[in-house]
Amino acid sequence: MSSMIADDFEPHRPRLFGLAYRLLGSAEEAEDAVQDAYLRFSSADRAHIEHPAAWLAKVVTNLCLSRLTSARARRERYVGEWLPEPVVTSDGALGPMESAEQREAVSMAMLVLLERLTPTERAVYVLREAFGYGHREIAGVLDLAEANSRQLYRRAVQRVGEGRPRFEPAPERQRELVASFLTAARDGDLAGLEKVLAADVTWTSDGGGKVSAARRAVHGRDKVGRLTLGGAERFAAGLTFTPAEINGEPGLAAWAGDTLFGTVAFEVRDGLISHVRSVLNPDKLDFVRRQLARP
Repeated sequence: MSSMIADDFEPHRPRLFGLAYRLLGSAEEAEDAVQDAYLRFSSADRAHIEHPAAWLAKVVTNLCLSRLTSARARRERYVGEWLPEPVVTSDGALGPMESAEQREAVSMAMLVLLERLTPTERAVYVLREAFGYGHREIAGVLDLAEANSRQLYRRAVQRVGEGRPRFEPAPERQRELVASFLTAARDGDLAGLEKVLAADVTWTSDGGGKVSAARRAVHGRDKVGRLTLGGAERFAAGLTFTPAEINGEPGLAAWAGDTLFGTVAFEVRDGLISHVRSVLNPDKLDFVRRQLARP
């Protein structure tokens, strides 16, 4: 019986994880929410579940709404800058990444912007933008009026659109920029770094108070260049860097032996690196470490 339940549930798991991650910004909590949904599915009378995909989406969404309230309180007490848990997206963990819009939807920049929204606004926005739900479907998932769903969506679009990132259309150019950035950092080449950094570039580090990291974002080409060279001098000699697509963006995974030290994601705008986001908090690296450890 349990194997039959699992067989019925497993085809839905990737989509449910993608939904939960977009709502929570945490891969670990998304996995927990999906597992909780599985437990509810396994104990439910499935003869009365006419559309399992819709039923499960509603369960996961509401589980995430409950988690978002406590997550917001934790983030208010968070030490330093908060970034979402990184996810490798080249393996399809968050769905296809074939277009700039698909990459933008799971970028760290977008997930940080979604923190501006109330939990319900965020749910409406994600269901509409990422999963193509109509407002009647969203109203059914969230138990609200269709007109209210439309209103919440308009408000969310306005609030997110104020800082919405712009993506370059050529991923290969982005990867070339990251390779040039890494070479210049290793060589201590400040001039080389400045060639690939935008004048208003920002570096955001998330150490969560667990490891050494700048507690405020660093702005400007000169400051980010010097921060990069200082970090390379202090840490990079003992690290190995491997390329990885992090949240739809070109990135690097930094390894200290077999231990994942952190991830770095690069946002590119107008042909230059405009934002660097490094996640160093070890509590946020377990999921991406498991992804990168796969053969």
